[in-house]
Amino acid sequence: MAPGERRKREKEQRRKTILKAARKLFFKRGYNPVTVSDIAKKVELSKGAIYLYFSSKEEICAQVLLDDIEKFHGEVLPIFEGGAGASEIFAEFAHMYVDFFLKDRELFRMFMNFMLHANNLNLPDDTNKRIIRETNKAVSVTENIFQYGIDKGEFTLRKEDIRTMRNTFWGMLNGIISLHLFIGRESTREERIRSNVNKCLGIFIEGLKKTE
Repeated sequence: MAPGERRKREKEQRRKTILKAARKLFFKRGYNPVTVSDIAKKVELSKGAIYLYFSSKEEICAQVLLDDIEKFHGEVLPIFEGGAGASEIFAEFAHMYVDFFLKDRELFRMFMNFMLHANNLNLPDDTNKRIIRETNKAVSVTENIFQYGIDKGEFTLRKEDIRTMRNTFWGMLNGIISLHLFIGRESTREERIRSNVNKCLGIFIEGLKKTE
């Protein structure tokens, strides 16, 4: 292996190690309390060395989120392969989304904070481009479900209304998770999230079938 190629691989491995350590710290202690110095200590590097790979803690957070979201997309894509109806696909997608954030709750807090403040984080151009790319993947999946339902005659939704209904769908899911994930009795949070998602999803899908 050429020296240049070896250094490139070593740099990429170090970058992955930093992200892995940051992810563990964020999920264990919460995003806000963790500092770049904490991450550096975890991977036994100097704080300055961290900045050779990332411009800020916000960029580290963005990369952690994007890596996880990319994994989620990989898990979601096969839902079209089973030949199920659009309603069933919607339900499966919603449940996979809920499961994704119930598994690592701090990830959802980070995700919501990131989405609310993404324009003010001064992230590098390549990170911003990846954000657009990964966001478009999520958008395309939901829009494809709507289109699939229209093509199969299951939804009477007009094509020009797909974007509005897509936004409604995402708002419903994220709103329910936000409402119950960190508030109320711990023992009933997951049950309340799943119950409300099922009820709202049923109403939502019924409306899609009746829309003229």
